[in-house]
Amino acid sequence: MKEYVSDLYDKIKGESSGLGNLLSKIPGLDGYMERSRRREADQLLRKTIAAKLEESRLQLSNVHQEISRDIILAIDHAEPLGRVDNRLMGLIGKIRDAAVGYAGFFDAIKVKEDDLARLYAFDESMLAHVDEITAGVAALEKASQEDGDIKTAIRELDAAVQAANSSFSSRNEVLADIS
Repeated sequence: MKEYVSDLYDKIKGESSGLGNLLSKIPGLDGYMERSRRREADQLLRKTIAAKLEESRLQLSNVHQEISRDIILAIDHAEPLGRVDNRLMGLIGKIRDAAVGYAGFFDAIKVKEDDLARLYAFDESMLAHVDEITAGVAALEKASQEDGDIKTAIRELDAAVQAANSSFSSRNEVLADIS
């Protein structure tokens, strides 16, 4: 997971234009350009995380529809599935709307480099949460197809979504501490 974030940042850094390279030679501007690239990486990472979670949410919706075809299963599992879907939708919204990891020169929130590193650590942990949520949806789908323990699969998926929400809230606490 950590390699993904580093690779993402290196890719953005490597795509600097000739003008960007020229401007980086101006004293004081190089640090600003570096922070700007980090900001782009942060935005791209959160966009990627949100997109992956949206894919899981779509798969969850398909599983929900499949379960709803059986009236008994629908009655037993509609409410907990709806709760998980709402939590997942809320998490996706929080990630998409989150404050940028590094504020621009004129922005209200200024984020220092060491704080930015802490934010990247939270974003890296979110990639692990994405994997857990994806696996949870797959386990629920398997349980529904094979007459498995759907209730347990829903509970475990819900726990994974709640853990991701909690982790992302910690990221927001870091921003609140530094603003």
